[in-house]
Amino acid sequence: MLSALGEEKMAKEHLRSLFEMQRPDGFVGHMNYWKRLWPGRVTDFLQLRPRDVLRLYKPHMSALVQPPIVAQAVLRVYRYSHDEAFLTEMLPKLKKYYKWLAENRDFEGEGLLSIITPFESGMDWKASYDPLLKYDRGKAGPLLFWKVLQVDAHNFFYNYNLQAIYRSNRFIVKDAAFNTVYAQNLEAMAELCRLAGDKDGPGFLEKAEQTEQSILRHMYDEQDAAFYDLHGHQFQKLRVRTGTIFFPVVLKSVPDEVCRNVLERHLLHKGSFHVPYPVPSLATDEPAFNPDGSLYIWRGPTWVVFNWFMQGYLQEKGYRQEANKLLMSVKRLITKSGFREYYNPFTGKGHGAEEFTWSGLVVDMINRQQEEGAKERGGSLNRQGSQPFCGGSSL
Repeated sequence: MLSALGEEKMAKEHLRSLFEMQRPDGFVGHMNYWKRLWPGRVTDFLQLRPRDVLRLYKPHMSALVQPPIVAQAVLRVYRYSHDEAFLTEMLPKLKKYYKWLAENRDFEGEGLLSIITPFESGMDWKASYDPLLKYDRGKAGPLLFWKVLQVDAHNFFYNYNLQAIYRSNRFIVKDAAFNTVYAQNLEAMAELCRLAGDKDGPGFLEKAEQTEQSILRHMYDEQDAAFYDLHGHQFQKLRVRTGTIFFPVVLKSVPDEVCRNVLERHLLHKGSFHVPYPVPSLATDEPAFNPDGSLYIWRGPTWVVFNWFMQGYLQEKGYRQEANKLLMSVKRLITKSGFREYYNPFTGKGHGAEEFTWSGLVVDMINRQQEEGAKERGGSLNRQGSQPFCGGSSL
């Protein structure tokens, strides 16, 4: 987002800050406590390693991870700044981080990373986790809060020993969006290595290919034309149609026919994701669907990040009209309700935090559209009706 605004210096500062407390083994926590050392909520407290609880007098990290999008962020900053010193500074840290993920969260060696709590997916109360949490009441309520809290308590009392947590099999989830982002960022790592003249680039490409093939083999459901999250040691599908069931279509290894089936069934035509303000975070006919503001987010409302994620892909593949609809939806939402955390997909009413940064992704979406238009006017590229349907995203 900062690179889209031209805030190169600030973007670099944020990335450096993120890695400031990186552990020697490469781990980077999803939350850094710099000045407010005490967690503000009981859930934050339980997301620390027990030994870190005894050191709350100094800066520390949580014990959790988030979708590993940082390689793409560094690549975007480099492409904007061409700062080789920054690339040289960040690449060793990134290599250690992605090595830690592969060694500690790919439990089965299939290239798929597991999360150990709903708070690691970036979509905290995602409805696809309900069956695993044994929550069968549809719309979220206090009972769901306690069930999720129990997962974090379980991990805390296991001292965040990942092998022990895996063996317990309480909450081991391979999230479709999380792993799509992982595959994209392994490719970004290969590109960063190439730009830096680092020999490890091919290894990252191999890992990306393995992850993509495993996503297709394990997550794709041909009958439902959907990519589902998985749980447990046996890779069981969590058959709830969240807004991430079509995310993996952006990956290069996904066949054309699969891409067409997924998008035409769920995104491009009328169906359970067809609303006035797309893209809803949950299919409208799922029992858990709630389009309004709630403590339990990601269970129906529209988040701008979904539109941003898919717009780049649709635009690149020649679906300019559909890509433009996603951009226009975001513009209408912001005009109506401002830069909010999320929005009602039927009315456009804003909910959650105000002046929320993610909604500022509209700037990047506008830049993409303008860049694509400039290419076409220059005659260098005309993608309308282009095939094949699939391939790499421009994210």
